[in-house]
Amino acid sequence: MTVRRSAAALATTAVLLGVAAPMAVAAPSPSPSADLPAGLYGTTDPTYDGVWRQSLAFLAQKIEYVTPSTQAVDWLVGQQCDSGAFPSYRADTSKPCDASTVMDTNATAIAVQALVEINQRREDANNGADWLKSVQNEDGGWGYNPGSPSDANSTSIVIGALARTGVPVNELTTENGSTPYTALQSLAIACGKKDGGAFAYQPGKKGELTANMDATAASVLGLMGKGIASGTSNAVKDPSCTKGDDLSPEQTAQNGAFFLADTLKKQPYLEQPPMPGAEDSAPQPDYGNTADAVVALAASGHADKAKSSVAWLEKNATGWAKQGGPAATGQLILAAHATGADARSFGGVDLVKQLNSMGPSPVATALPSPTPTGPQPSSGTDSDDSGLSLGWLIGIGLLVGAGIGFLLSMRRKKQQP
Repeated sequence: MTVRRSAAALATTAVLLGVAAPMAVAAPSPSPSADLPAGLYGTTDPTYDGVWRQSLAFLAQKIEYVTPSTQAVDWLVGQQCDSGAFPSYRADTSKPCDASTVMDTNATAIAVQALVEINQRREDANNGADWLKSVQNEDGGWGYNPGSPSDANSTSIVIGALARTGVPVNELTTENGSTPYTALQSLAIACGKKDGGAFAYQPGKKGELTANMDATAASVLGLMGKGIASGTSNAVKDPSCTKGDDLSPEQTAQNGAFFLADTLKKQPYLEQPPMPGAEDSAPQPDYGNTADAVVALAASGHADKAKSSVAWLEKNATGWAKQGGPAATGQLILAAHATGADARSFGGVDLVKQLNSMGPSPVATALPSPTPTGPQPSSGTDSDDSGLSLGWLIGIGLLVGAGIGFLLSMRRKKQQP
């Protein structure tokens, strides 16, 4: 799932399956939903995923030309510590962060990506990127919390954040010469071996690498230097697995895409690993991981290999998205957009409207869904705090000139890949 093996993933699983979720790190006690701040998306306890789901909502809204409310943006920035880091959630932002505040590289990275994409509060995004650079591990990667062992998911999402803020990731070298790409490539399973092309989350106790679908989807994006809202690559190609010990990051990313495409060719969805103590239970579909794999395939030039998975998500995942809240709904929106599906008529559900209803009313909403080959989110190189980029202004002008009748007729049209 996109929540990157965090405590948020465990908490979400607990909500959906009715089981107790173990804590990955020390965290404050969950606060009742009645105490939730007005600017936050979602109604469930935000202790483990408040910053994550808010940021993912912004990323999904941006790619569908929705401007989040000022209240929602202020809430997200209010979670940031003076150091630039974000915890998973801070219930009391009137108190400064201290040694007891658990910093979260994943929350920081996705918040940075979100602020860059919506083109607001760029200075805060840059501060977050600076903090991420300051906690890089010696092997070139990042763990879920500062100082914890590097993992594929955390390293990948941090790469996306740094790349979106203009940091040359390949030049971010540690004292021993390692880069973030070095850390990710060390977790890749060589082609020709069992599960060749896949990535492990972390090495096992003996250094063994075990294929992990979530880590593989994340690593494909990371090795291409792309963020979560990456859209579609125009360079369509057949996936292949390249052997060798001196592969480029792009080649290793393509190997991961090959593994994902080959896996989804057998059945159009990925499966959840069994819960501890329930190894004999029947495998369950993993909607979130499937959506992530779709985005990774589209971003690496293989959107055609993800079409059956998108069709499966349209048929089966809308209920999961509604129950899972803003993060799950955002994942489906990103998967739909990346493959040319209509997020406003996805399996009969208007996912954009559903997401917008889960938080404060947006400042602006464009009705027709943009195509994956059309205008994409801004590069984030500007620091205009108004939130209205040139693409937005052009889009608004086109909408006004087109007329209400045209908007209504177009609202339900399917977008072509």
